Amino acid sequence: MKSILFKIGLLSILFLFSFKPEAQEFQGQAFYFSKSKMELGSWGARMSEAQKKDVQARLKNRLEKTYILTFNKEESIFKEENKLDAMSGATDSWGKNFARGEQYKNVKENALVQSQEFYGKRFLVKDKLQDIQWQMGKESKQIGQYLCFKATAVVPTSELTWYDFSWGDLREDENKEDAANTTSEVPEIKMTEVEAWYTPQIPVGHGPAEYWGLPGLILEVSAGNTTMLCAKIVMNPQEKITIEAPDKGNEITKTDYRSTIQGKMLEMRNNRGRRRPGR
Repeated sequence: MKSILFKIGLLSILFLFSFKPEAQEFQGQAFYFSKSKMELGSWGARMSEAQKKDVQARLKNRLEKTYILTFNKEESIFKEENKLDAMSGATDSWGKNFARGEQYKNVKENALVQSQEFYGKRFLVKDKLQDIQWQMGKESKQIGQYLCFKATAVVPTSELTWYDFSWGDLREDENKEDAANTTSEVPEIKMTEVEAWYTPQIPVGHGPAEYWGLPGLILEVSAGNTTMLCAKIVMNPQEKITIEAPDKGNEITKTDYRSTIQGKMLEMRNNRGRRRPGR
């Protein structure tokens, strides 16, 4: 009898030590804030310092943002926290049309699903994750309680800002198209240098925005005129969080989404031009 009880107890202990939690049971949340430098170009050269400060205050919601990245071993959801406009107390409706929507990444399946909205119409962008060829560095620094290591990459600018548009982008694309029609030269592809800092102490391949694929969570990333920095991390929160990909909207790829929105903006510009003579 004692021999049987001993065997049962031994099997129970072996079972407990051999049990490995599934990927979904490993969870965390990283809270980021981003800051972008205001680029006024030739227009800004004609402005006084007071005017620049006024513009910066009005554009605060677009220059400074906060985000939450919720992740497990394989999946993550990245989304912006909603804030009121600093000047009017209202949401930034124009900027919202060109802001990054809720973004789902699955690093195991190399899958991106992102919810985008343009003037009330919903799109569900489904594509592969952006391939980033990271160059691993030896430099290290401390971010909070985490030891981080540096990695760099060069990525096509359009792949980092495929959801963002401006009238200037529209004119630039039209100029490229005209140049392509009149010359055999291949249009130059704009590239952006990326600097990231990741921590192996959290061994997941996730990061904010389009960034992923390093042997540790990315806590800081700088690209172009924007820097994102992790301010707080909560590992394995008591309340379990479900990570699910967005599922509402017209399914479309990144390339087709960009073409669709550019077409809508061109239509808006042409309609505005036709209305002017009647004023």
